[in-house]
Amino acid sequence: MRAAELCITKIGNSRGIRLPARILKRYRIGKVVLMEERPDEIALRPKRSEKKRLSWKETFLEMAREKEDWSEWDAAAGDGLSDL
Repeated sequence: MRAAELCITKIGNSRGIRLPARILKRYRIGKVVLMEERPDEIALRPKRSEKKRLSWKETFLEMAREKEDWSEWDAAAGDGLSDL
C-alpha cells in the first residue's frame, strides 16, 4: 500500500480532495463514496448497491423456472433411511 499526498481544494464553502482516476477505477468507485471516521484516520470505500435477496418462495419459483435438478444433493437418497 502506497501513501499519496493529496491537496485540499476549495469547493464553494467546503473543502475537498481529488482522487486519481486509477484509484477510482481500481476500487470501482462511481458517484458515491462512503466515509468512515476512525479514531486516527478517515477511511473511504465504494458504496456497493445491495442486491435484493430472494425469499424462500421466490428462490423455489426461480429454481422451478430454471428446471434445476438437485436430486443428487438429496440427503435422504441412498443413506439407508428408507430401509428403516
